[in-house]
Amino acid sequence: MRSPIKNVPQITDKQAYTEGYVDSIIFEEHIDTTVQSLGKPSIESPVQGTTIFVDDSERVVIDTSLAFFNRCASGDAVPLSFELAGPRRRIFFDPSKTKCGIVTCGGLCPGINDVIRGIVLELFYAYHVENIYGIPYGLQGFIPAFRHPLTELTPASVEQIHELGGTVLGSSRGSQDISEMVDAMERLNMNIVFFIGGDGTLKASSAVAREALSRGFKCSVIAIPKTIDNDIFFVSKTFGFDTAVEEARKVIKCAHVEAKGAPGGIGLVKVMGRDSGFIAANAALASRDANFVLVPEEDFDLEGPRGFLSILEARIRARGHAVIVVAEGAGQKYFLDVPKEKDASGNEKKHDIGNYMKERIEHHFQSRSVPINLKYLDPSYIIRSVAANASDSIFCGFLAQMAVHAGMSGKTDMLIGLWNNVYVHIPNEICMKGRKKIDTNGPLWMSVRESTGQPPMVND
Repeated sequence: MRSPIKNVPQITDKQAYTEGYVDSIIFEEHIDTTVQSLGKPSIESPVQGTTIFVDDSERVVIDTSLAFFNRCASGDAVPLSFELAGPRRRIFFDPSKTKCGIVTCGGLCPGINDVIRGIVLELFYAYHVENIYGIPYGLQGFIPAFRHPLTELTPASVEQIHELGGTVLGSSRGSQDISEMVDAMERLNMNIVFFIGGDGTLKASSAVAREALSRGFKCSVIAIPKTIDNDIFFVSKTFGFDTAVEEARKVIKCAHVEAKGAPGGIGLVKVMGRDSGFIAANAALASRDANFVLVPEEDFDLEGPRGFLSILEARIRARGHAVIVVAEGAGQKYFLDVPKEKDASGNEKKHDIGNYMKERIEHHFQSRSVPINLKYLDPSYIIRSVAANASDSIFCGFLAQMAVHAGMSGKTDMLIGLWNNVYVHIPNEICMKGRKKIDTNGPLWMSVRESTGQPPMVND
């Protein structure tokens, strides 16, 4: 929904607009949706044809509920909104002199190559930008000590990359010195740099944008959020998620076949989801074969009359088989006594709930002399390495186009996101305020409970 608001409104009642998916946020007195700009765009856009140009005053209201609009009408709230994404009639950079860079960071995810391809084709054919370079192996590619050579990107070189999984530019985890990164951009005279990555990459791109601005270096830094877990705050959906759900659904189907094919058959499938269980929940709904879904957002006990193991045993005795889907971040309370570690990006490593559940299930049934046939499947690295499906591929193309429009118009320290089914510009800072999670009282989790029939698994 568009709103003709000229000045960016602020929210003062400490209410978070999260489409019902987030259970907490670090609140501030004001949430400012202003997108940083390098200066006034003064160059006529070369984008022609049937293009409908967008003005910065066009806004997308964040909360579209009737209740909220009634509050606005009564003066109890102000309509917080995002800047609408799309091509601007006037742009900041001269396309004939513009040099762009693309960097991919963090873990693999379906669709990265589609985004790279989309950025290159939009820059080249819509804006006639010819100097486009890939930064190899993530943030390492900016640092001279690693000696990674740049990759020249052309329409010919990216023609078929969308058919491949992974990233043709390579990736890496871990932070790098922000000053060194901006030094490299200045030496290369890069005008726009596109960061494709998750929450750590958003933080890095924001730090890079702020450092460039503090130096007076006119470089547009645009992020395209990449997380297969779909947990970016204030973003309805991230690319790769649809593909992950589709691939996880296939594995759950296989687990169901295995479970039904043996007496006392149990299929245990671990899927990605460090802090948010969207893949587990959606894949379970897509397959309709899961009997239990365990996610980070909902607590569960293992022992006790209402614990998971007792309920699983009752299921096996009654039906003879069961399928369990567990997100990687579920049940971390069972590892409180185990030292915590962090990966190269500074993220806390989740303990292996999959193997832990396998061992606990086997021990439970052995102690009761109940024979079972348990098959444990962990397809995580397979799922994240496949090429994007049709839905994600199309989505990636739109994200890439919107990112190019934002960069050429001189926007910076922002990301392209989908909100209320509309592409918008979101300041990086807002998305770093929290993490999107399943609302366990919302329709998604209620649908999972109805599909699986699982009760709350916590003892009083």
